[in-house]
Amino acid sequence: MQIAVLIKQVPDTATRIRVRDDGRDIVTDGIKWVMNPYDEFAVEEALRLKERFGGEVVLFCFGPARVEETIRQGLAMGADRAVYLPDKGLEDADHLVVSKVLAAALLRESWDLVFCGKQAVDDDAAQIGPLVAVELGWPQVMVALALEVDPEAKRIVAKRELEGATETVELPMPAVIGAQRGLNTPRYPTLPNIMKAKRKEVKTLTPADLGLDVGALKAARRVVVEGLTMPPPRPEPKILKGDPVELARQLVDLLHNEAKVI
Repeated sequence: MQIAVLIKQVPDTATRIRVRDDGRDIVTDGIKWVMNPYDEFAVEEALRLKERFGGEVVLFCFGPARVEETIRQGLAMGADRAVYLPDKGLEDADHLVVSKVLAAALLRESWDLVFCGKQAVDDDAAQIGPLVAVELGWPQVMVALALEVDPEAKRIVAKRELEGATETVELPMPAVIGAQRGLNTPRYPTLPNIMKAKRKEVKTLTPADLGLDVGALKAARRVVVEGLTMPPPRPEPKILKGDPVELARQLVDLLHNEAKVI
């Protein structure tokens, strides 16, 4: 099976985020960058299918030069090679533009499956998977919790998460699959695989290499970030002390009149 995996580099969730003075982006200095956690599930599922059916797993990553570290992480997990898509000239690209670049890169080869995380933890947009599927003209299923893949029949049965329920979906291959937490347990790269990853191929493809015009891509953008603001500081907690009966009365009063939850 030929399997592509779309990965993204995001700030570590434990990193303290600061907004730039112009309010248009975050301060990137001093940030620890990691692979998007949901993409780790996507890489792991692709590797398991390769181990079962044979074939190749190829990573695709759009972004600045620093994403090479994340690409190497995926290669150390076991992916065979990678394609790096630099964002030079497209630093303000929205999800539609990124999906067009990714789809153009994917169309250079034939694939049985394309995996991605169900969403990225930095913007939580959950747009790339569905948009890439639209650009490719393929079926897609997001928030996948379990997969049954039949390469000979070219069919997939996926169990996906809904709010308060699960849904079973059958779809043909090729298809785009968005991985959810619980689909598997991602492996840790071993030291030998980390060393091997340094020698694996990472091919760089610019928009020009893909036959895309940067000006036309910029014109295709539909989302513009007007500004970012930090969430308001949390108020100091109220600590109630005294007689339990009186505390219960005070608590009910606060929940009703201040919190307005009852």
